[in-house]
Amino acid sequence: MYIKQVIIQGFRSYKDQTVIEPFSKRHNVIVGRNGSGKSNFFYAIQFVLSDEFSHLKPEQRQALLHEGTGPRVITAFVEIVFDNTDGRMPIDSQEVVLRRVIGSKKDQYFLDKKMVTKNDVMNLLESAGFSRSNPYYIVKQGKITQMATASDK
Repeated sequence: MYIKQVIIQGFRSYKDQTVIEPFSKRHNVIVGRNGSGKSNFFYAIQFVLSDEFSHLKPEQRQALLHEGTGPRVITAFVEIVFDNTDGRMPIDSQEVVLRRVIGSKKDQYFLDKKMVTKNDVMNLLESAGFSRSNPYYIVKQGKITQMATASDK
């Protein structure tokens, strides 16, 4: 199982729908100049795959919506398309699509275009090996340096 595609719209610095693909089955590295949206790309993935953005205050929710020029963005979404040809997710499909939509008051989760609960998504991810207690499937900026330079104690 691996990420095939990420679609972001209205989330942080991604106002217009942005499709990021292709991804490698093995390792992927995101590079770009300062201000190009690298950090926001990782926030978008975390937004769908982790509990990190669960209990948001209204101002925190607003900060996730694109705040640029033009019409105000009132909802945003991040969609992750997984290659499931190895069957790691217990769904009888070669491709699994997870989408999380955020508005000013609530979030909605979708699995293959069907609305589901956050718990359904978290349980599916855990069954595929994404652990809530050990979230190192996403290595944040600066974390590698921190781990590499940590003392043995």
